[in-house]
This record gives sequence, structure tokens and C-alpha cells, in this order.
Amino acid sequence: MFIEPQRLSENRGWIEVVCGSMFSGKTEELMRRLRRAQIAHQKVAIFKPAIDRRYDEYEIVSHDAARIQCTPVENSNNILLLSADVDVVGIDEAQFFDIDLPEVAEQLAVKGTRVIVAGLDMDYTGKPFGSIPVLLAKAEYVTKLHAICVKCGNIASFSFRRTKIDDQILLGEKDVYEPRCRSCFNRV
Repeated sequence: MFIEPQRLSENRGWIEVVCGSMFSGKTEELMRRLRRAQIAHQKVAIFKPAIDRRYDEYEIVSHDAARIQCTPVENSNNILLLSADVDVVGIDEAQFFDIDLPEVAEQLAVKGTRVIVAGLDMDYTGKPFGSIPVLLAKAEYVTKLHAICVKCGNIASFSFRRTKIDDQILLGEKDVYEPRCRSCFNRV
């Protein structure tokens, strides 16, 4: 099938996923990419799940206290409604969104939007988390970041939960989670 060259240049959307464990710098990397898009005078819309109120209701805040304005949303379909006429969509804490997030990202990319998603790839048990595995499969670009294991100093890919609470979703910081390498994570 022949595609007109004009259409190729118009459709420049894609999906990027930044994933890793707690304290690996996912949010910092998301913010860095979004700020670069803003410097390039691109229209940017930034979203996070409404349940994430750890630091601020209307900002994404990294562990090193860097901040950027965002819109909290109850479900991923709201992102479609709120991102008309933008060049770049940023989504933080993607693991907390519903299962429709990969389809939302796909729809945005197809219409020509650059979609940057950040989130945990594994939960505290070391299992794939939420819709991140599907997003990883659909993404053109994947960046896996690592923290430093607090036990031995190796690279950490796991988020060890320091409490006995079994809920998959438990918002917390260093009081609840610590980064660990595979060996230290499995040595519990």
C-alpha cells in the first residue's frame, strides 16, 4: 500500500516507557524529557493517577524534590479527553492506572503524539505490575533504570517492601520500600 509522504511526516507519534524499581530515577527522567519538550516549545500535558497524593495533588514530585505541574486523573480514558492538541503526553506512576492505559497510549501515538510513560515494572513481590508489561511490548523506546541496593551496593531492580502489608498497592517512601538487587531481594 502506498502512503503519501505528507502523511508520514504528520504522524510522528510514539510511546516511550521509563521503568525500574523504587528510587531508580523514573520520575526524574520523565521530568527531564518533559522539560526538554517544553524548551522545544512543544505543547505538553502531564498526568498522574489521582490516588497518588504523597507529595502534592497537582504536581509530580521526584524523590529529590524536583516538581512539575500535572493533572491528576481517575482513569486513563480521561487522558484522551484532556490531551487534545498536545505534542507530548507525560504519564507518571503508570502502574496505578487501569488496564486501558496501553490502549490510550496507542491511540495518542497513532494520532501523532509522543507519549512518555514512567512506572514500576514490578510490584513488591517481583511480579509484573499493572499494565506496564503491555506498555513495554507496545513501546518504541524502553529505558530501564536501576537504583542502588541498600544491602550490598549492586544495581537494584527490585522494590523490597519493609512492612507485612499484602496489598499490591501501598503508597510509600523509604519508610516502606527499599531498593535491592536480585540476590538481596531473594535472601529475605
